[in-house]
Amino acid sequence: MMTALNAAADIHRAAPNMSADRIVVADIGGTHARFAIATLGHDRVLSLAHETLFKTGQFASLKTAWEAYAATIDLPRSAALAVACPVQGDALKFTNSPWIIRISTLRQQLGLDDVVVLNDFAAIGHAVANIDADQFKPLCGPDAPLTREGVTSIIGPGTGLGIAQVFRRRAGYDVIGTEGGHISFAPFDRLEDQVLTHLRRHFPRVSAERILSGPGLANLYSALAAIENRPAAISDDKALWDAALKGTDSLAAAALERFCLCLGACAGDVALAHGAADLVIAGGLGLRIAERLAQSGFAQRFIAKGRFESSMASMPVKIITHPNPGLLGAAYAFLQAQRRRAGPGAVV
Repeated sequence: MMTALNAAADIHRAAPNMSADRIVVADIGGTHARFAIATLGHDRVLSLAHETLFKTGQFASLKTAWEAYAATIDLPRSAALAVACPVQGDALKFTNSPWIIRISTLRQQLGLDDVVVLNDFAAIGHAVANIDADQFKPLCGPDAPLTREGVTSIIGPGTGLGIAQVFRRRAGYDVIGTEGGHISFAPFDRLEDQVLTHLRRHFPRVSAERILSGPGLANLYSALAAIENRPAAISDDKALWDAALKGTDSLAAAALERFCLCLGACAGDVALAHGAADLVIAGGLGLRIAERLAQSGFAQRFIAKGRFESSMASMPVKIITHPNPGLLGAAYAFLQAQRRRAGPGAVV
């Protein structure tokens, strides 16, 4: 029988507790599925090994991708899976992928004794709570360590837009995974008013994710082209991102600059809503555009919150540089679930 161990952290466990020093960890998004073997110590993840990257579009299901990974290495019988969808109920339906996972049959399907399933950005939260300070790069605000007591907000563009928060306290921490990427897009100026008007012709509701994601750049690009009454010449997402980052197409470059502005505004809104002490940028695109964010108007938009501008300016904003925080975070989520099942005397 499946039991929810921590609803706030979006963690589900589908097994009795089993001790394990090696587990399979997976970070399954709309575009890629990453797998690795994590070696666990008493209270920390010692290593990640045998890391493998698959494209989800090349597999019919998690089971077939799992079998492909199992063909390369003998797998442990415990696992932690970070998935890009809400972890609610038995059938988990991905936001940006046709895969469906049923928690009640996971152990049987994958040959496991113990499995923890959590939201992919909740996994990022576990990584943020545990990795060393040198795994973060300052973006704006004071170059100070992340808070030891209080809330750290996390936002990250990738195939979608992930948002989570970590609440630290003296006795440990909690992670709250959210679907905050689906909040409504909030225009900041007249140009963004026009962008919103254009996108409303194509979407019944324009969420932040419609703009602040990998595919979102194309939406911005087409909107800017319509505003300028010119054709959107680049139709391929990869080619558009390449042109935007290299500056070989002026409209693509303008779309990327607007992307950075909108990300700054949204990140500031999220930090305010969470009552955060600091904020971390994550996600597949976060690290890729790190240099561009630093050179853009991200910081100005982040702090542009009226009477709260001075407090926003004093908030550290960092980019996580760990190459696979979702895998690492999934392993830490497994450790946390083990400690919580150990009973009231366990340290969490």
